[in-house]
Amino acid sequence: MADLTAEVVVVGGGPAGLTAAIALAAAGVETVLVAAPHSGPDHRTTALLAGSVTALDTLGVWRRCREQAAPLRVLRIVDDTARLWRAPEVAFAASEIGLDAFGHNIENRFLVAALEARATELAALARVEAVADAVEVEDGRVIVRCGSTMVSARLAIGAEGRRSLCRAAAGIDSHGHAYAQTALTFNLGHSREHDDTSTEFHTETGPFTLVPLPGRRSSLVFVVEPNEAPHLCALTEADLAAEIERRSHSILGKIAIEPGRGVFPLTAETATRFGARRVALIGEAAHVVAPIGAQGLNLGLRDAATIGELAVAAHRDGRDVGEAAERYDRSRRADVTGRTLAVDLLNRSLLADFLPVQGARGLGLFLAQRIGPLRRALMREGVSPMASQPRLMRGEAL
Repeated sequence: MADLTAEVVVVGGGPAGLTAAIALAAAGVETVLVAAPHSGPDHRTTALLAGSVTALDTLGVWRRCREQAAPLRVLRIVDDTARLWRAPEVAFAASEIGLDAFGHNIENRFLVAALEARATELAALARVEAVADAVEVEDGRVIVRCGSTMVSARLAIGAEGRRSLCRAAAGIDSHGHAYAQTALTFNLGHSREHDDTSTEFHTETGPFTLVPLPGRRSSLVFVVEPNEAPHLCALTEADLAAEIERRSHSILGKIAIEPGRGVFPLTAETATRFGARRVALIGEAAHVVAPIGAQGLNLGLRDAATIGELAVAAHRDGRDVGEAAERYDRSRRADVTGRTLAVDLLNRSLLADFLPVQGARGLGLFLAQRIGPLRRALMREGVSPMASQPRLMRGEAL
């Protein structure tokens, strides 16, 4: 392939990278996407909050995959610890804040397929189907090398995960830590209806969260201590199904495990900057959070929408799109910092044996249950954060 020149190069072809590339190209910004072809089906799922669904709909993506998504109309939190101070059960209904659903849960394979299909329609988007070998920042441009192909652009968007070459090229550090937790992920069939309700059991080792999928199916994120994970993974399908049914108190009836189990240690990591030297970081190149409260990819999609908005504005004003990286850093800081801190505190509160911490968590849920205006304010902030509402999340085309 010949060398390519564009205004923007996006490195990484996951949902966040594809969304950024589509947002830019749909607005007429010459963009190159550097991403290897996807290998094998991705059975993981993503709970897309309402703002993310709106953005995908605005970009012409959602109509291609909405039939494979299940609405999340009720979010239920159950304290399943055996501790002295236990929180009351709390249920949040989307109808309380005038929404049909908080969002939708979808398997990543369907979401990525819809994004890929939309991407192929855009004349302003070229693709290099390869993994980036090197990224270099020079005066006035960023160079991405993929084998014998070189891509030159004014702005690079790093969407290639926690080992980001773009982040290293921009000289951006990151800080983080590992939790003493391992997450197991499965898709399940079950004999009872889920009634569009996501149920999160809070346990001493972390959350056990069942999220609806279409039909009598759900996805499960099951957080345990690291030494318990090998035992659970070694169980037969029947024994594992029985264990999940036991831990879920049979709320979904008989369980059947579907193919495609996932196991990964929990970590948190945040870049010290989200944009610098003509590089903007989105998704896990910028932040990694624990799988609590559906924050991970929704943060990444807000990243994509924000850098897309800033770069398109620069392009239309005749400015250098590379300058958008610095503005992007300032635009994303409050949202990312607030969300990652909230997820970390909630996760640590589940693990803490310190009674005042348990009491504070229980009091917070008690107040959310009893005080309607507080509950509704929490729901609105969860779905549409005040710190970050880029245009795409409001249904406005770029």
